Amino acid sequence: MFEVIIGLEVHVQLNTKTKLFCSCPTSFNHKQNVNTCPTCLALPGALPVLNQEVLQKAVMLGSALGATINRTSYFDRKSYFYPDSPTAYQITQFYTPIIQNGTLDIDLADGTKKTIRVGFAHIEADAGKNIHDGDISKVDLNRAGTPLLEIVTQPDMRSAEEAVLYLKKLHSIIRYLDIGDANMQEGSFRVDVNVSIRPKGDENLYTRVEIKNINSFKFIEKAIEVEVIRQSEAWEDGVYEDEIFQETRLFDQVKQETRSMRGKEEAADYRYFPEPDLLKAVVSDAMFEKYSQIPELPDAKKERFVKEYGVSLYNADVITASIETAHYFERMMQAGISGKNAATWLTVELPARFKGDVNLTNSPVDADKLALLVKRIEDQTISGKAAKEVLDYLMEHEADVDSVIDTLGLKQMTDTGALEAMCDAIIGANADKVTEYQNGKEKLFGFFVGQVMKASKGSANPQAVNEILKAKLG
Repeated sequence: MFEVIIGLEVHVQLNTKTKLFCSCPTSFNHKQNVNTCPTCLALPGALPVLNQEVLQKAVMLGSALGATINRTSYFDRKSYFYPDSPTAYQITQFYTPIIQNGTLDIDLADGTKKTIRVGFAHIEADAGKNIHDGDISKVDLNRAGTPLLEIVTQPDMRSAEEAVLYLKKLHSIIRYLDIGDANMQEGSFRVDVNVSIRPKGDENLYTRVEIKNINSFKFIEKAIEVEVIRQSEAWEDGVYEDEIFQETRLFDQVKQETRSMRGKEEAADYRYFPEPDLLKAVVSDAMFEKYSQIPELPDAKKERFVKEYGVSLYNADVITASIETAHYFERMMQAGISGKNAATWLTVELPARFKGDVNLTNSPVDADKLALLVKRIEDQTISGKAAKEVLDYLMEHEADVDSVIDTLGLKQMTDTGALEAMCDAIIGANADKVTEYQNGKEKLFGFFVGQVMKASKGSANPQAVNEILKAKLG
């Protein structure tokens, strides 16, 4: 049996308005090569100037990870030759990264927590983008010079599940801090996975393989699983040293396999040396004081939701996983409704009605509408079943909750006198069943409730009906 060793490198594109070392915009989906200038094109004589907003966002991330934030850090050149790098090097931080020795806790399926060590996070400039069109390859340099934070863990994860839990938590933190949109499809949250195996009980670290640029949590989990199988089979077949070597591989989503891309470079291959065109990066006292005061993060918000609103730990976890869902929930709670009911309608009923591209951020039912719908259940204006009909209608029509209740005729009958008269009529029409019930056949109680609900065409308040029938039947 083998133990899996996993370390992760995550490149987060920061949501600054301009690039790392020039004033070109970082907007996505512009015409190719329009967001460029002499600096990001590496033309002779152009010099980089550090974007201070990048330091601010780094301080926020370091604070969220409980890390050491180096108040003075430096930039280095990492030499490599790729078509999408006009400089033939990358400006990064190798010797003194801005963030060191952080941690991130993940919640395991058995209810325990595990701490993943974040070795460091450093600032670096992104490369451009290669576009392959048949036999022709093109280069778009709009992205060249976009600011990145590369966040590197220690090899602390022992399964694909743990790796995905870490990535989802980190993704959520990035969104809560609002330092990046973390859109995996657009490449602003890119993951490289380092995988190795060893016999259980062995403390040595063996050859690690890097799987590069995987763009979904599902594919990351699958890529790790198939790579572990590949390495395990090579070990068991006695060909581990021949087939497993330090390299960069790609994950083929169609064939569900990893495929060799290139040999993995060592640090010496990059010939790092201090960047001569940049001064040291200094986090001032004022900057540190301001940007280390970060907003409430998922774990703290989850704990507060459980204590303040009485939601279950599971529902709190679901709600706080996304900042959009957390904000929606908090807006609902301003209506003074039950946290348990709000959580159910937010996490179960509303998402069940999303179709196509509809999601929480563009849902036709906003937090105020859903909260009022829950309130109408709680004040017994409508039943839970009727509320589902109202929600169905609201998903298709622009209307307010109360008018839909009136239009569909779903308001519950709560008039005690009318309900008593209805119950008396049902009891009088079923004297034989009343006798059976009073002689111990208690299951018949449901019959009487059903008959009253039928007579009222579903508009009678079930709780009131139950109370009246219990009193009258004895």
